[in-house]
This record gives sequence, C-alpha cells and structure tokens, in this order.
Amino acid sequence: MPGLHILAAAREAGVAPLDLVWFTSGRSVEDRVLATLAERAGDVPWERVVLPIEPPGGGAPSRLRLATQLPASYLTSVRALRRHRPEVLIGLGGFTSLPAVLAARRLGIPVALLEINAHAGTATKWLARFATRVVHAWQGTMPATPNARDVHVGPPLAPDFVPDPHGAAAARAALGFDPQRPLLVVLGGSQGSSALNTFVRTHGPAMAAEGLQILHQTGPKKLDEGAAPFAGYRKSEYVDPVRPALAAATVVLCRGGASTLAEVAAMRVPAFVAPYPHHADRHQERNARELGDGVRLVPDVQLDHSCRAALVQLCSVEGQAQHASMAQALAAAMPHGSSRRILAQLCAIARTAAAN
Repeated sequence: MPGLHILAAAREAGVAPLDLVWFTSGRSVEDRVLATLAERAGDVPWERVVLPIEPPGGGAPSRLRLATQLPASYLTSVRALRRHRPEVLIGLGGFTSLPAVLAARRLGIPVALLEINAHAGTATKWLARFATRVVHAWQGTMPATPNARDVHVGPPLAPDFVPDPHGAAAARAALGFDPQRPLLVVLGGSQGSSALNTFVRTHGPAMAAEGLQILHQTGPKKLDEGAAPFAGYRKSEYVDPVRPALAAATVVLCRGGASTLAEVAAMRVPAFVAPYPHHADRHQERNARELGDGVRLVPDVQLDHSCRAALVQLCSVEGQAQHASMAQALAAAMPHGSSRRILAQLCAIARTAAAN
C-alpha cells in the first residue's frame, strides 16, 4: 500500500514513472492489493516480479530459507533490473527488498529505503548501508545524530486521504448505513485478527443494541469468525477501498500496522488500537504511541465488556468532547503530504544519479 500511495502522488504531480518493476513476495494478500495496480498505474507499463524470500505466512525468513532462496532471487532481480533499467529503487520494507537492493547495488542503481514502522525493522537495518536515502515514517526511528541520508517524511498516503468535506453522515449513507447512527469500523489488518473477530462476535450485538453500527473486516477466509447477522452489522474479508469506510467511521478498532494507523490518523478518526502481541520488537505498540492521545491502547486481554463500554461511550453525546480532542491530537501527529515528500526524495536521487 505505501508503494501505491507514492505512485498515486506521482500521478497527481504529473511525474508518474515511464516504466515500473515491482518486486513482491508472492503472498495472496499482495495479489489482492496489486490487482488494482493496472488501473492505478494508468498507461504506465509495469511488471511484477516475485521473490520468494519470506515464508508464505510472512515475517522474517529463517537462515536456511535465506541461504536457499537468496541466490536465485538475486539473479532474478538482476535480470529484471537490466530489463527495466530504473533510475531509482525504493525498498518498502521486509526481506523481499534484500535481493533487489543487492542487485541494484551491483548495477549502480541508487537505492532508497522506507522505514514504515516506529521501530526500525531488521531488513532496513541490514540494507541501510547500501542506501542513498532512508526515509522514515515516524520520528522515533530517526538517528540521534542528524545526517544527510536519513530523512523524516511521515507515513505515505494517497492524496485523497483527507477528512471528507461532506461529513461522516453522508459517507455512511453512501455505504448503505444509517447516516444518523455512529459507525464502528473494525480493521484487523491484511490478514485479519482472530482476537478482534472474537470481540466483535461476542460484543457486537450488545453494541448494536446500544446504538452502534459495525463494519467488520474479518480477514481472508475468516468470515466465519465474524458475528452472525444482525441489524446494522456488515462483515467482509477485506475492505477495499478503505478510505470511504474511514470517512464514514465514528471510531475505529484496529491492529497497529503502520499503514492502517497512518490512514486512520490522516482521516482524523479516533481509534482503539490492539497491537499484535507476538512481535518481539512490539513495533505495533510503538506505532500507536506515535499518535499520542489520538488513540487508546487496548491489549488483547482487555478486549472485553469494558472495551465495549468505552467504544459506546466515545460515540455517545457524552463522549463528543473526548472524540473531538482525540481527532485534534491525530491532526497534530499526522500532517498530510508525506507521499509527496517521499516522491521529492526519489526524484532528487534520480537527478543526482543522472548528473553523475
């Protein structure tokens, strides 16, 4: 998604690439997201190249997998880069970037890296030595000593991720919900969250009885984890596009993925964030803390009746002042224009390389 956002900013600025090669891990979630790339890219010719470095479920590869997959993926990257001859390569995070960055280094193609989380990932740490620029979504990953390579830009977003000028009520009506009733949007990330699904299944009917409507993203092949049908409830494996849902939302309940939080913050929607608890670096919790008072942290063990009551209260008349305060905190934490700033860095890198 960050890559698509940068591409959208390039198209809006009139500097869309003449050619595009996109290295991916080959996971099914990427198939779903990149299915729309053809229409988003317009007339730009592009090629998708799969580099099976990461395990099918995502995450860091084992040393054995690196040893067995890296050589072939590196050669695949070299051949693809020679076909396309790009002016710059941007790594969006994860170990899929590893063979592509090494190949770019060999071919003299300048490299930029995006650190999307509020805790620097292992792949970014490894590859930073090969990068002309490392652009940081959050101030928390910037080095203590300022330098020319590391730049804070903010999380990349598509240009249309701004609050809806027509208001949330109109956005709810456009989605088929009651415009006068508050809407809770539940986002478990691209893979869904069984913990959030259990919470909705357990407490969704009670929240509806207390006045909330619910749009629930269960995750792929997890529709059965959602609640049984009831008035004001809709579930979907994947909400795409997500912007209309956030424009309609009164409050969001979500995991702490960097892109999700950036989108929520850009739309100024207060959020209850349940960080995924099994990441060793706790980066989802760190991501959420970057948004200050605009979000409320809710560990999985606290996804209970007290969380339900807090969500309902925030959406009530009595919660309006708190809701406004949280939205204001998000506005302060998340300025717009980050994708354009990343684009400017990429253009500058390309110009410098061409001049040399």
